[in-house]
Amino acid sequence: MSTEPYRVGEGPATRVSLSLPEGTAEAIRQRVGKREFSAFIAAAVERELRGRILDEYLADYERRRGPVSEQEQERARGIFDEVFAEEAGEWPAAS
Repeated sequence: MSTEPYRVGEGPATRVSLSLPEGTAEAIRQRVGKREFSAFIAAAVERELRGRILDEYLADYERRRGPVSEQEQERARGIFDEVFAEEAGEWPAAS
């Protein structure tokens, strides 16, 4: 068995308790159904975590090297668009 920790989105499912406003829970049920509720929540949490990880990386980078220029931002958008298009099929372009 591996001793390395799981990354975001990896590992076996584990049961957790979650409280949501009823309106939010009902909106999720209406869109994805009862059977896909957990998968929807897991995907949303993973997106949020990945976003925060990117934010942390960018903040650290800017502390070490200064602000990212507009030119560098455009280059990064192009790279992300290309990578995500290859991995996920049809990711929307960054704006």
